[in-house]
Amino acid sequence: MKVLVTGGAGFIASHIVDAYLTSGHKVVIVDNLTTGQEININPKAQFYKLDIRDQELLEIIRKEKIEVVSHQAAQVDIRRSVLDPVYDASVNILGSINLLEACVKTGVKHFIFASTGGAIYGEQSYFPADETHPLNPMSPYGITKLTLEKYLSYYSNTYNLTYTALRYGNVYGPRQNPKGEAGVVAIFCEQMLAGKTPIINGNGKQTRDYIYVGDVVKANLLALENYQTVFNQAFNIGTGIETDVIDIFKTLQDELKTDYEQTHAAAKAGEQRRSVLNINKAKEKLGWQPTVDLKIGFHKTVKFYQEKL
Repeated sequence: MKVLVTGGAGFIASHIVDAYLTSGHKVVIVDNLTTGQEININPKAQFYKLDIRDQELLEIIRKEKIEVVSHQAAQVDIRRSVLDPVYDASVNILGSINLLEACVKTGVKHFIFASTGGAIYGEQSYFPADETHPLNPMSPYGITKLTLEKYLSYYSNTYNLTYTALRYGNVYGPRQNPKGEAGVVAIFCEQMLAGKTPIINGNGKQTRDYIYVGDVVKANLLALENYQTVFNQAFNIGTGIETDVIDIFKTLQDELKTDYEQTHAAAKAGEQRRSVLNINKAKEKLGWQPTVDLKIGFHKTVKFYQEKL
């Protein structure tokens, strides 16, 4: 297949690019390098430095004869979405619609969308949340992801552009930018390796569903390979395991063999308290399940940052 991966110089998408290429697919990357890094770009892929809001995107998709789009590019910082919802919507909604319009005009067959499993549900009414859980996002970022899922349904019904929405848990792993994406695993890891004491916001009991990037990549591979039989659905991509920030802190302490004292700061206003995903649907219909537990995932992640330093 000839696949366009947006945001292909970024954390998650660069791993997806690598996996698509390894599986024999041809890959085109579009990334404006706002948060993506050139070092992440696979040289076997065709790269265009471009914003997804640019009109030139249409001509690239047409020229490259793209068959499937994997849309990973986004403004992903929840706190920035709160501070600047106009910019957030410009990238995540208008940029994505620009991409969808280009897909329709060029005959793209399928659209894989990186949605969110934590932010789209908001404060959960039951645990873990399955795909039928009420959608009550608490941030502009979560609202944009929900909005795009609605647009995907519209474009499928109107133009027969099929889609797969993958609702990621909290993804961590090698190449995550501890400064640009606010991932607590990456932030704590970098700080500990630099000899700094990580700061835990609030009481540290806020929970998330932490998923290793390699498992997310496998879900994207299956979404591509099965798009003709499994489509027009959303899938939670997580572990089904609820982990709090103190557990993250302690697990990294064990991996790095450090003895920092727990240091707490004020809780962040509006921060979601608990989030964990039911992944049975992805297991049953995509044939996917996570294989990397937290301890192994942290070992792989720490090794990456140590080598980077």
